[in-house]
Amino acid sequence: MKFTYVLSGWEGTASDSRTLKDALSREYLLRIPEGNFYLGDAGFMLKPGILTPYRGVRYHLKEYSVCEPQNSKELFNHRHSSLRNVIERCFGVLKKRFPIIAGDTKPYYSFETMRHFLACCILHNFLMGVDVDQSIIDEVDRELLQEHNIDRSQPNQCGEEYRHAALLRDNIEAEMWNVYQTL
Repeated sequence: MKFTYVLSGWEGTASDSRTLKDALSREYLLRIPEGNFYLGDAGFMLKPGILTPYRGVRYHLKEYSVCEPQNSKELFNHRHSSLRNVIERCFGVLKKRFPIIAGDTKPYYSFETMRHFLACCILHNFLMGVDVDQSIIDEVDRELLQEHNIDRSQPNQCGEEYRHAALLRDNIEAEMWNVYQTL
């Protein structure tokens, strides 16, 4: 539950896709090692290096509490959601530890506050290594269980990059399902 890349300087209202595009194109860019990928939520476009869940298929962990995955796409989304949940938990713990970044009525943070955000991320990573506060993690977990946000927006699904990423996701999905059925 540590941060590996932090990009500050964007308004809180900026879209995930827009900030990702910036992170992938700047001088000190977010590097996605060859053969690896990051998990993006439904707000991102599926592309090489960024795997998103299948749309129109159960996704959130709470949706699987009563009935386990019934097909390969549900299994993929369930595991994707489980891994993405760590990201949400990480931000939740960060905000609990440092209320200055937890939320404000302002639509964006001042430059000075953004510098605090970077410092808070560095301190968070340090504290996660020496003082894991389980009570904060438990509180965040309870809050996340109560949330139920499903993004139904549709990304631009065309082009070679999308087709390549979709094939990778489909191959991962099929392999997961094959292993799952043998257990």
